[in-house]
Amino acid sequence: MSQLLFEAGDHKVYLFTDLVRGEGIQANQIFIENHAHSALFDPGGNLTYQPLHMAISKISSIKHLDYVLASHQDPDIITSLDKWLMYTRARIVISKLWHRFLPHLVPGYMAEKSEGRILALPDAGARLRFGDAVIQVLPAHFLHSVGNFHFYDPVSRILFSGDVGASLTEDEHGRPVRDFDRHIRKMKGFHQRYMVANKACRLWVHMVRELEVDMIVPQHGRPFVGAEMVTRFLDWFENLRCGIDLIDQSHYRVPGETPSPQAVAELAV
Repeated sequence: MSQLLFEAGDHKVYLFTDLVRGEGIQANQIFIENHAHSALFDPGGNLTYQPLHMAISKISSIKHLDYVLASHQDPDIITSLDKWLMYTRARIVISKLWHRFLPHLVPGYMAEKSEGRILALPDAGARLRFGDAVIQVLPAHFLHSVGNFHFYDPVSRILFSGDVGASLTEDEHGRPVRDFDRHIRKMKGFHQRYMVANKACRLWVHMVRELEVDMIVPQHGRPFVGAEMVTRFLDWFENLRCGIDLIDQSHYRVPGETPSPQAVAELAV
C-alpha cells in the first residue's frame, strides 16, 4: 500500500499511489514522518480516506499527524477534511483564498473542530517546522488554481508538485518516468488545458531551479526521479505554451443549434 521514497535516520517519506477505487481519478499522496511528527499532503476525498487512514496507521500513529496540507481546493485534494478534523489533531494548511470555503466541507455540528486549526497561507508561502524538519510551502498560483501551493522537503529533496507534472496513466503509478519523450503525450493535453499561461510556468521553473530537487512527485501519475528527469521536465514545462497562450476568438462563440445527445456524449469524453 505504501512505497518508501526516502529514509535517513528518523526522517522518512512515503508515497501512496493506488488507493482510489472505482471511477475516481488516480491520485498520489505523500506522507512525511520525522521522529514523532508527521505531515500528509493532498489526502483526497471520501474515496481515499479509509484506505489512506489504514495505510498510514500501519507505519505511524495517526495521532502524531501535525499537518494536513492542501495544494488547492479541488474535490480530489481535501474533501475528506471533516474526517481528518474528527480523528486527528492536525492543522489544515491551505491558501488564504480557499480557507473560507472549507466550512462547506464540514458539517455544522463539527464547526468547533476546525476552530484554531486552519492555517490560511499568504500568497508568498511559508516555512513550516515539524520535529527537526521544515516543509517549504512554495507559491504555484495559476498553475491549475488561482490559490495554489507546492511542498518541498529539503531533507529528502523531494518536491510534491500538485498538478504540475501530472500524467494520465492507467498503470505503473509510482514508477519513475524512464522515457521522457514518450511520457510527454501523457502530460501535454492536461497541462495545455489546466495551466494558465507560459508566463506562470516559466516563473515557477525559475523558482524551483533555486532548490536542490532530486525527485518531483505530482499528484497524479508517475514521478520524475534523478537529475536528468527533473531537468528534462523543467525544461519542457518552462517552454510549454498553454492556457490563454492557445485561445482565440474561436473559443468564445455563441453556440449554434442544440447538440444531439450523441454529440453531447462526445463532448464529455
